[in-house]
Amino acid sequence: MPTTVVPLRFAALPLIVAGVLLTAGCTIDAKDARPQHRTFPFSGSTLNVVAHGTPTDLVPADRRDVRVTRWFVHKPGSSPHAHWRLTGHTLDIDAGCTGLALCDVRFQVDVPRGVRVLRDGRATKLTGGH
Repeated sequence: MPTTVVPLRFAALPLIVAGVLLTAGCTIDAKDARPQHRTFPFSGSTLNVVAHGTPTDLVPADRRDVRVTRWFVHKPGSSPHAHWRLTGHTLDIDAGCTGLALCDVRFQVDVPRGVRVLRDGRATKLTGGH
C-alpha cells in the first residue's frame, strides 16, 4: 500500500486557520464597558496609587475626595477579579482575569488638585484635566 507524505507546513494549515477563526471573535475592549465609579474620602497631601500594571490615568480635578472610574469587561469562561480600596494614603486598584483571560480593564483616578501623586511609590505626573 502506498504511503502519502504531507509536508508539515500543509498539515498544520487547518490548525492555523481554525485558531484564527476561533480568536477572531474573542477580542474585547474596556472602552465598550459600562463605567463603574467609587469615591473615597481623602484629606492627605500625598496619594500613592498602586495599580498592579493596569492602565490608569491620573487626573487632577476640582474635588476634595478621590474618585475612581473603572471600565472592566470580561467574556464568559474567564475568572474575573477586581478590587479598589483606599487604606491610609494608598489607593490599591486592580482588575483582571484568569482562566481563558478574555478581559480588558482601565482606570481613571481623579485626584484633588494640589495633592502629590505617586505611582507605585514613585513620583509621577498627572495626565489630562477636568
